[in-house]
Amino acid sequence: MKTPRRKLWLWACTWAIAWIGLIQPGITEARVRLITMPPRERVEVQLDHADATLVEEERIVPLTEGVNQIDFVWAGTKIDPGTIVFRVLGSADEDVEMNVNVLSVSYPPGENALVWHVNSDQAGSAVVRISYLLGGLDKSFNYRAVAEQDESTLTLSQYVRVRNLAGEAFGDTDIYVGVGDVLNRPIGTQETREMLVERYEEVPIQKTFTANFAEFGYIDEPQRQLRIPMHYVLTNDADNNLGRSPLPYGKARIFQKDGGGSTAFLGEDWGQFTPVDDEMKLYLGVARDVVVRRRILSRETDRVAGNLAHYDVVVQYEIENFRDQPTQLNVIEQINHVRNEANIPSNWAPEWVVGQQTTFANNPDEDLTNHEEVGFVVDLPPREGDEAETITHTLHLQYRNERFTQGGLR
Repeated sequence: MKTPRRKLWLWACTWAIAWIGLIQPGITEARVRLITMPPRERVEVQLDHADATLVEEERIVPLTEGVNQIDFVWAGTKIDPGTIVFRVLGSADEDVEMNVNVLSVSYPPGENALVWHVNSDQAGSAVVRISYLLGGLDKSFNYRAVAEQDESTLTLSQYVRVRNLAGEAFGDTDIYVGVGDVLNRPIGTQETREMLVERYEEVPIQKTFTANFAEFGYIDEPQRQLRIPMHYVLTNDADNNLGRSPLPYGKARIFQKDGGGSTAFLGEDWGQFTPVDDEMKLYLGVARDVVVRRRILSRETDRVAGNLAHYDVVVQYEIENFRDQPTQLNVIEQINHVRNEANIPSNWAPEWVVGQQTTFANNPDEDLTNHEEVGFVVDLPPREGDEAETITHTLHLQYRNERFTQGGLR
């Protein structure tokens, strides 16, 4: 009696296993490993975000009718598994219509891999797109600026440097860096590749000289001689042959043509992020041929009521231009800094105006003046022979309703 029952039970189990195999044919299907096969048909790397790199790749995957298992393995590659997205775009053959659906996704334990279960209504090849965030693949920008001999214009070449420490090589890749056109280059493992993004010709420049004691200090303190930095100023707009996009932050190497077919190296600076219609300033060094000596000439106190007083502070400048051409000098004072120099005690924002003893020919410049600073543009004549004319100017600042003190200048 026991033997027939055992045979019946074995037959039932065999039938059940066969039935499970019919309703889940994917268990017996071969798996396609995307890490080596099939190869990528197209790759796009988007480097426009400062903190994340997006990779999109397309592959042609052969599918059988029914359920297929597709493996995606990234051992040794800095892929963020939580960002992987799998999409089926359609049949690789334009004349064939395939109905392909993603049924589920699973993570094999202990592996850097995903397994997608994909059902196809017929055998054929499908185009799939896999996107993910990738670490270790980053970019930086740098510039080469070559000024004409007369320093009226320059050529600005913008480069991007792509560094691949992600553990994965890419063949011909569409690379978007956030500015300029899409670049197509291969990216090898452990490779740093530099590519030209844009070249801007005949960009007008203004060479500026700036006297700002609070920011730059003295070059010769006993003589009260200020440090005068020089800059090339570029305006990022269409009128100045720029303005196609913002200029990203990056190191700039600056050169000047010498008139003999070669260039002279002027220096390096970090170009700040410059939106369209804004200005980029490139530092050239300290001027030796524009001399400015500065001192607090006087401080007068007018006690008005109780513990309040008005103060009049006069700053004097002696300026010499040893250059062979006319030069513009920006003179800037920080209001709080002058107040502290003049030993005016206060715990609140200053109430100030420019006084009548100011001798600058022009009014305060709108681009150099705000509630914290006041600035003037001074036109300097060229030197005559070996001598430079000494031009003296004063700036009169009136501070209102400050705390009264009997102390004088420091």
